[in-house]
Amino acid sequence: MQEERLTEDLVNRLLEAATPEAFLAEDDAVIDRSLADYLNELLADRKTRFDARFNRSRLAADSGVNSTFVYDIFDGKSMPGRDNAIMLAFGLRCDVRETQRLLRLAGVSELWPKRRRDAIILWCVKHGMTRVVCDDELYRLGERPLFDPKA
Repeated sequence: MQEERLTEDLVNRLLEAATPEAFLAEDDAVIDRSLADYLNELLADRKTRFDARFNRSRLAADSGVNSTFVYDIFDGKSMPGRDNAIMLAFGLRCDVRETQRLLRLAGVSELWPKRRRDAIILWCVKHGMTRVVCDDELYRLGERPLFDPKA
């Protein structure tokens, strides 16, 4: 998987650059990556790290996201909403950094610990919980679960 510099580091380098062009000329300054590219990288990594049989169908089952929609997202035909993006992160067993990056690439807001629901989700991600267990925690603490069977 491609190693990326932390956004905070890049911001500091940008602000210290003499011109925008000087910053943009750096090899690792800007990475044009689509959500589909990132998801495919994560999926390939999971096949290597966890289970060679891990695929989009299993991701759909583990995340609770409709399988047709998962395929469309991976093919760059659709973009997930925030809850679906979070559910994909759980299905891919993302850590906090990977989850936040996935959300940014999906064009939705990152998890913010000052929001009660987001704080619960972040805690669940950090502790390696599944989407189902996270939904149980959200429900137990009076927050809306990620998976809505009516949707």
